[in-house]
Amino acid sequence: MSSQVNVLERFSPLWEVPEMPPRWVIWHAGAGDSFVFDREFNMPVDVDDTLLGEVLCRMREVGAPEGDDYPGRPCG
Repeated sequence: MSSQVNVLERFSPLWEVPEMPPRWVIWHAGAGDSFVFDREFNMPVDVDDTLLGEVLCRMREVGAPEGDDYPGRPCG
């Protein structure tokens, strides 16, 4: 269990009180898939599937925004 806690700590900035506008958001991309999206780098954050549920839960607890619309900028 302690190794999972250590790995989760790497993601701890994701559940800090969001900046305005928030850098990290929860994106529901369809087909039941949810991702952590980094709006600064305009891409999903690579969160291991075994940790994703806990990361999303912690983000929701601090009020991270979430939605179905693509949260990034147009590519190119």
